[in-house]
Parts: sequence; structure tokens; C-alpha cells
Amino acid sequence: MILSVICWFLVHCLFCPPSVQEIEYKKDSLFFFRYFAYWWSMRKKILKAIASWRRANYQKSSSRHFHIESHSLSIMFPRASALAKCMATVHRRGLLTSGAQSLVSKPVSEGDPEMFDILQQERHRQKHSITLIPSENFTSKAVMDLLGSELQNKYSEGYPGERYYGGNEIIDKSESLCQARALELYGLDPAKWGVNVQPLSGAPANLYVYSAIMNVGERLMGLDLPDGGHLSHGYQLKSGTPISFISKYFQSMPYHVDHTTGLIDYDNLQVLAKAFRPKVIVAGTSAYSRLIDYARFKEISQGCGAYLMSDMAHISGLVAANVVPSPFEHSDIVTTTTHKSLRGPRGAMIFFRKGIKSVTKKGKEIPYELEKKINFSVFPGHQGGPHNHTIGAMAVALKQAMSPEFKEYQQKIVDNSKWFAQELTKMGYKLVSGGTDNHLIVIDLSGTQVDGARVETILSALNIAANKNTIPGDKSALFPSGLRIGTPAMTTRGFGREEFSQVAKYIDSAVKLAENLKTLEPTTKLDARSRLNEFKKLCNESSEVAALSGEISKWVGQYPVPGDI
Repeated sequence: MILSVICWFLVHCLFCPPSVQEIEYKKDSLFFFRYFAYWWSMRKKILKAIASWRRANYQKSSSRHFHIESHSLSIMFPRASALAKCMATVHRRGLLTSGAQSLVSKPVSEGDPEMFDILQQERHRQKHSITLIPSENFTSKAVMDLLGSELQNKYSEGYPGERYYGGNEIIDKSESLCQARALELYGLDPAKWGVNVQPLSGAPANLYVYSAIMNVGERLMGLDLPDGGHLSHGYQLKSGTPISFISKYFQSMPYHVDHTTGLIDYDNLQVLAKAFRPKVIVAGTSAYSRLIDYARFKEISQGCGAYLMSDMAHISGLVAANVVPSPFEHSDIVTTTTHKSLRGPRGAMIFFRKGIKSVTKKGKEIPYELEKKINFSVFPGHQGGPHNHTIGAMAVALKQAMSPEFKEYQQKIVDNSKWFAQELTKMGYKLVSGGTDNHLIVIDLSGTQVDGARVETILSALNIAANKNTIPGDKSALFPSGLRIGTPAMTTRGFGREEFSQVAKYIDSAVKLAENLKTLEPTTKLDARSRLNEFKKLCNESSEVAALSGEISKWVGQYPVPGDI
């Protein structure tokens, strides 16, 4: 080993050009002494490098840390020029210095075992759980590849061709491709529609739209949260207390569903809109299992001079596959997330009309003027640099959504949802609106002895992910009477009618177990949250719950998950 180091030192002295620092040393009369001392101090690092290479070679794998090709050191004394070139390159790149390179080159399993363990736990949970939350899905391996790609390294404030940082030529290609695919997927003419793909998520995207076309204090109408609406549509309590900050910035008034049918009450909406005169009406839902009449929404919006903004976050995949009606024909603006039925990354898009909005009686054309306002609202109004890795992943998901396989998948989502609803109805469960036309179902648990919060809790203990949800007439969002479930995620994993029939049986078993466990809750006076915590303890201690949980975990674990989880 010592002979190897001496040989290497002599070769380096003879064949490697001195660095700038070495030239400075030559000005000193003690240059040769300093030069020898410097390289003698490097011996430990050199020995460590050779030892590391030998260990790697013994394991028949390349050395990632040092980037030394095995053939370069396959013999102890290669040609002097080859050895000098190899070792000089390694030294010049700084790969023999310990900390810096290993910090950025180690996988998470080595660099942060604690976080890696959490990741492994979540991977196991996803594979061995039944995911029924309709806003969740399993994205593709290709999308995950982009999310963990070098695109995330680049900062790119601005828009394609108009950036505030250099080096964005390739990022521009990525974002432009994403925009083009978004318009193509929904059959939109680029002369009549534009799209912004930079919003970070759905709720922010809605805020960006409101801010672009409304001043603070102007009026907004959206479906009431207990009736199936979303927080970002301006939810506030009946007392007028703002829950969403949207209702702090703007005056909001909810419209409702008919509590008898569970369907949107368009007649009442029309009356309210004429009286309230909103600037924006939102046609969109978060827990509504029926189709939306966009033509009627447009008629109502035109009657009060409002913009019609359609939020298709839940159904954007279904719309892309023409499984449900499209909002684009009748809407001025369309927003959507990209991770639900569309099965992409966690991002959002804002589509907006371009061209002529209307013509006055005198023949004057009134343009939309939405593009500049919305783009400015996104950046610099609310965001800085976009998440380029997400935009790249979104482009991949949009391409996938154009395939025949994706259209088949979307049809299966709806078919499975309708079958699932029928199975639950046969078991005696009441469904809000009586059934479903899309990807989700809302179960009305008011006829049972348990609320949605307890059913969600016991389902979680059984490795089934669902979410409690308000139903028309509910007063509490924390302890509502509904349970919201959907089919997109498990359809991705290959579930069909047979599997969803089995899931319906598991839900029925869970409700019955919950009713029994509730009778064991302490009789002492406790607040609602404390009683729920006691119920959770009972679930964790129940042998019946443990046995059924193991059965479900084993059963669902047989079905594949994208990304080889």
C-alpha cells in the first residue's frame, strides 16, 4: 500500500500540471518542502479512496461516491498517464473531500433513516389499506419520476419567454408543453381559451381567480358547505361568521340543495342571484354525487351579470374522458386540481376565456380581458416561482389522460361508484340524493346510532380510509351525519364490482361494530371531543376490530399499487 502511494505521488509530480496555489508556493524558497508536506498530508485521503474502491469492487458494484471507474484501478500500476489523469480528475472535482459530496449523494435511506422509516410506514399503509376518500388517488410511476426530478432545482419567476431569472429555456419548454396539453385534453381552441398551470393547489387557484376579477367586498355565491360545497367557495356560518377567509375578503351568499331530493335548487339560486347580484357564481362541489346543469348555471349568471366560474376539481378526469358533462361550453373560467380523478400531481390549473365576451346593442364588442388579470393574480399577485417539478409531472399526467386506457379507467370509476351505491342501498343505507352519477357517494348515517366521525374513526382502525362529511341540514362539521366515499383510488388498483361488494360488507360490519362500541363509552359527562377520544380507545382495544383489521390488510395487500410501493 505504501509503495502504491509513493508511486502515485511520483506520477502526480511528473505528469500533473500544478494548480494556481502550487504556482504561488513556488515563489517561496521552501516550495519543495511545502509541496511534499502537502501531498504527505493527503495520504490518508488517498488511502481511504483506494480502500473504498476496493470494497466497492469486491461487492461487484461501482463506487458512486468517488466516481472512479473500476478499470482505472483494476491493476496496481497502470500506465502513469492514465493513473495521473484519473487521480487528478478525482482530486480536482473535490470528490475526495468527505462531507459535502456524501451529503447530496446519499439516498434518504442512508442520509435520514428516521424519515425513511416514516416513508416506509406510509408506503405500507397505502398498500394495505382501502382508500375510499374521493379526493385521493394513486398517481403513476411516471408522474412520481418527474416530481423527484431535477426540474425542482430551477427557479423561474414569470411565464414562458418572460422570466426574471436566466437559464429557463428548458423550463419554458416544460411549462408550454403542459399548457398545450391541457388545452388539447379538453378540446379547447387556443384562440378562445388560455390556461395557467402555476397555481400550487385548488383552493389558492380559486382565490387567485376571485382576486383577479373582484375587488375586496364584492359579491360571490357558492354552494353551501353542508350541502356539498367547498370551503374555498366562500363558506361562512349562518350567523355570518367567516370560516373561509374568502368570506372575509368578499361578501358571500350560499345557495343550497333541495333537502328533499338532495339536488341543487336552481330555482331558488336564480331568485337569490337576482336579489344578491354577485360578481361571481361558482358552479362546483366537493361532496355532490349528481351531475351539474352548467347550461342552467350560465342562464342564471347572465341574468344577474355575473361571471360563471366552474370548479371541476373532483371531476376533471371524468370530464376529460367525456364521462360527465363538460363545464367549458358554458363557463367563463374553469378551475381544477390535478391529483383527484385526473390522477396527476398535487397541482392546479386555471382555464379562462379569451376573445369577445359580448356585443352591446350598438354593436360594440366587449373583450374578456381575463388573461392578463388572472396571470398577474397568480404571479406576482400571490405566488413567486412556480413548482417546475409539479408542472412537468402535470404534463405527463395530461398526456396519460389522452389515452384510450385512461378513458376506460374513468368509465370504470363511474360504473364502480353506481354499483357500490346499489350494494349499500341493498344493505339498508340511505344515500344523499338517493344514489350517484359520478365518482362519489355520500352515506346518510342519521338513521344509525353513530355519526360520521365515529364511523370514520373505526374505519381507520380497520385500514379503510374514508371521511366524515356534512349532509344537508347538518349543524356540525366535526360531528356530521354523513360519510363521503369514492371509487377513483381503488379503481386504479384494479377493483371492480366484486371487490366493491366486499368493501360494502366491510363498511356495514364497521357501522355495526361502532354502534356496539358506542354503548361502552363512559357515562360520565364529557364534551364531544373527549367522548370521541374514548371511542377511539375502545376501537384500539377491541379484539373484533383487530381481527377484522388484519383480514382487510391481508386482502387489499394483494392488489398492486403504482410505483411498486
